[in-house]
Formats: sequence, C-alpha cells, structure tokens
Amino acid sequence: MGNLATTMHEHYDIEISESQEQLLLADLDAILKVNKTMNLTRIDTYESALILHIEDSLAGLPFINDAPQGRYADIGTGGGFPGVPVAIMTNRDTLLVDSVQKKVKALMGLVDGLGLKANIEGYPGRVEDLAKDMPGKFAVVTARAVSSLASLLELVSPLLKKHGRFVCYKGQPTEEEIKAGLDIQNLVGMKLVEKKEYQLSDGSQRTILVFEKVSNPKIKLPRRIGLAQKEPLKPRR
Repeated sequence: MGNLATTMHEHYDIEISESQEQLLLADLDAILKVNKTMNLTRIDTYESALILHIEDSLAGLPFINDAPQGRYADIGTGGGFPGVPVAIMTNRDTLLVDSVQKKVKALMGLVDGLGLKANIEGYPGRVEDLAKDMPGKFAVVTARAVSSLASLLELVSPLLKKHGRFVCYKGQPTEEEIKAGLDIQNLVGMKLVEKKEYQLSDGSQRTILVFEKVSNPKIKLPRRIGLAQKEPLKPRR
C-alpha cells in the first residue's frame, strides 16, 4: 500500500497529519497484537489490515465530515473500525458500540493506551438499548459490514438527531438489499442522500450509502431487541 498519508491523499483527497498517521498505525499494531489472543478481526496480516481496516475506514471520512457537529457512534464496532480511525481524524466525541462486552473492554484498554480516552467511550450493549438510553443524541452514526441495510436503518434512526447522518459501509450490496432499505426509509424517517461506489487500493469493491434523518419515524422505535434482524420492516401499503 505504501505510505498511508500518500495513499489517502492520492486516492481519496484526504489529508492525514504525521501525528494522525502515527496514531492510526499504533491503533492497527495494537489491534493485531490483541487479536492473537482474542478474535477482534479475521484479518490478521499487517498489509491486509492496513487496506481493509484503516484505508476502508477512512474512505467514509468526507461523508462523516459532512454531518452536523456533534456526537458520533460506531455500531457493531468489532475491532473499532471505522470508529477509532474516525475519532482520530475528526476529534468527535465517539461511542464504540458492540454487544460483546469483552470486545468493548479490550478496545477501551487500547484507547487508553493510545491516549484517546478523553473523546472515545465504549458501550457494551445492544443498539436497541442505546436508543432508549440516548435517543436522538448523535449527529452521525456508522456501521461497517454489520447486518442488512433495512435492519440498520431501523436501528440507527432513533439514535440520530434531526438532519443527522448515517454512513453505511458495504462491500457489494445486492440490488435487493438496497431496495429493501429504500422501501422502508420513509417509514423510519430516513432518506438516502448519497451513494458512492469505489475501489480500495487492492482492488476490493466497496459501496458507501449515506442517509439523513429527515423526520420522526412513523412507527415506535426501537422495537423489541432482535426484531430488526428477525422480522425486518416492510413498507406500508
């Protein structure tokens, strides 16, 4: 991949300072070290992780920067991607959300070691519970390689404040998955405002879909835990 800052500038027109690059690479080193004893990521080689975690995470940065000022949440954060890289690059108050408590505990240990504890917190729980604890408190939410688009739109909507943005990272979503999401966007008060297809520097295909919270949901959200995945919403006729 070569120099991270050079790659991000040439491929994405994203500027990374020397101090930011040092933190991003230190985060990656720490994750790969912990990953030897705890399954935080299936990607275990440095070169692959640099592309598939750091580059991929930062590719969504322009859309996150377009969101209103305010708090940021990364749901289903896993190894902290894109959450930690986004926090490093934006300095937003950041919440890393994952239902696996030991992952969140490990991530917060890494965050502390990187000196980022001031603006990154962890939430070991379900998104539905977070929506009850902190409704409408986030200006931007991300999800990367987590659940179907329709399920995510339902889960994210109650977290966002008005005009907040949801930046959804996908590989190559099917037309069926995108249609299912678009069919219920109005129901949950969301609207697709941007879609970008691109290639990572290793040739991997990626898609980012950006939604804006435009109104209150027309149904009561969050629904019971697990229903977003088990019984996805259907458009009202």
